[in-house]
Amino acid sequence: MAVPTVTTDAAQPMVYPSVSVIVPIYNGEADLPELVERLLGQQYPADRVDFLLVDNGSCDRTPDLLQAATATAASQGIRLCALTYSDIQSSYAARNAGIAAAQGDVLAFTDADCHPEPGWLTALVQPFTDNAVGLVAGEIKALPSQNWLERYAERQGTLSQHNTLNHAFLPYGQTANLAVRAEILGTVGLFRPHLTTGGDADLCWRIQQATPWHLVHAVDAVVYHRHRDTLKGLRSQWYRYGCSNRYLHDLHGVELMRDFTAKEMRYRLLRWALKELPQATIKLLNGRGTALELAMTPLDLWCAHARTQGQAQAALSAAARTIARLGEPV
Repeated sequence: MAVPTVTTDAAQPMVYPSVSVIVPIYNGEADLPELVERLLGQQYPADRVDFLLVDNGSCDRTPDLLQAATATAASQGIRLCALTYSDIQSSYAARNAGIAAAQGDVLAFTDADCHPEPGWLTALVQPFTDNAVGLVAGEIKALPSQNWLERYAERQGTLSQHNTLNHAFLPYGQTANLAVRAEILGTVGLFRPHLTTGGDADLCWRIQQATPWHLVHAVDAVVYHRHRDTLKGLRSQWYRYGCSNRYLHDLHGVELMRDFTAKEMRYRLLRWALKELPQATIKLLNGRGTALELAMTPLDLWCAHARTQGQAQAALSAAARTIARLGEPV
């Protein structure tokens, strides 16, 4: 299924529906100052938006920073509310707490470590002028790479919506940059609060399967996201991708990814050592390549192995199947 791509038409008057922006936060003290600055800098009428930042049981300075952000926003005439939800350690449970407190006709989601552009929110909601549109996925771009691992992830398009919007089962948008009509959630329910990964796909798929609402891609609604910059972080990310696929297989019948075998890994490493590495080295010495190309295959294998392990080891709990409902206790 091809997802329609929409761009903001500067010749058309902008519309400003009431929006609630919901951001789950866990130990986000390193990211909060930039996030708050970006949210308060949105080019959106202040009387048409509220920002709901949900602390999911942080044990760092997040609560103090959120209280300071609330005061700063109030001094600028902007509604920013700091919520606390710690009953369930899950970003989806935290988002549900934000949804329960939201007043907007449109719910917009991003993450604490994202940097929305000033025109992000305006561009994200314009497609809702089409009464058939119920979901809008914005664009996710990488922040400037600081090291070779970030450059690797950028080259692979790890965070891009391109992969999720072209998923073989059904398209979906990542909650780092996603908007949904609030009324839809009364029909399909909220996020599964006990799910630890894959909840964005699950919600988008439930909406598309149970309702006639359409999903579109707003390419002008941009948030920037930083790639993982350590091998541990990269492995954790790909392990989580494997877990997500297992959970979505159990929930929706999504086809499992082919296991990456030890035999295949040995073959790929041998081919890399005997052919790819010498070729990449010659290109580098001739000024036609980069040092990153020397390590592409080992990094690919590192990620594939982590994903295989995640898919093999993940087990969907009975609680994770539960869908939260509007009006029920969060």
